[in-house]
Amino acid sequence: MIQPLAYVNPGATIADNVVIEPFVTIHKNVEIGEGTWIGSNVTIMEGAKIGKNCRIFPGAVISAVPQDLKFDGEMTQVVIGDNVTVRECVTINRGTKATGMTKVGNNCLLMAYCHVAHDCLLGDNVILANAVQLAGHVEVGNFAILGGLSAVHQFVKIGEHVMISGGSLVRKDVPHFTKAAREPLSYEGVNSIGLRRRGYESEKISEIQEIYRILYLRGLNNAKAISKIETEMPATKERDEIISFIKESDRGIMKGYLSR
Repeated sequence: MIQPLAYVNPGATIADNVVIEPFVTIHKNVEIGEGTWIGSNVTIMEGAKIGKNCRIFPGAVISAVPQDLKFDGEMTQVVIGDNVTVRECVTINRGTKATGMTKVGNNCLLMAYCHVAHDCLLGDNVILANAVQLAGHVEVGNFAILGGLSAVHQFVKIGEHVMISGGSLVRKDVPHFTKAAREPLSYEGVNSIGLRRRGYESEKISEIQEIYRILYLRGLNNAKAISKIETEMPATKERDEIISFIKESDRGIMKGYLSR
């Protein structure tokens, strides 16, 4: 159902059962999946691909060109998965030629006034609380939750099942399964409550906690800590994911509170 006061470019592809409220503007080369609701005064610009059963609230702007002086008009995209909620006045910018795409996974919640800059990659089940600001090329893993008013530096990577305190300034990479808080952002423990809610057994959570005790609480540098983890801890999916994340970190990982 498209309200007569909405503008939908003939070059847009709108699936069945999409509701488009008055004063929406949809540009060419836009795809919207079935069952999605687009609230009043939403602007969806060229290059947006939106999945099924999404809800986009008034004032949101999807797929505007990047706020990047290197952008030269190249054709890029914003890709949004299924069952995503985008609340009021959220802005999601297109990618640049660096990656070609800004991506938001399935089942995500982006609360009011969030900004997702060019070339960001958000996994599934990510929650950005009110006014979270992501700079360009930020990666956020599955099930990560960022507290309101947090700001994330460009090229930072945030691991899976991470919980970041509201108002945080995220300048370094945040490894999987952790909680992060304070200024400067520091390790505050394992996100055990979140892991239990998602079906992790106590033994698995204890294993993850021991990995981070070695990394953050024994006074070792990262190289020595990783060597000790590889030597003392049995090889598991979680152990190997943590080690790979740390080894592949370009910006370096957040510090432990006790090592500040």
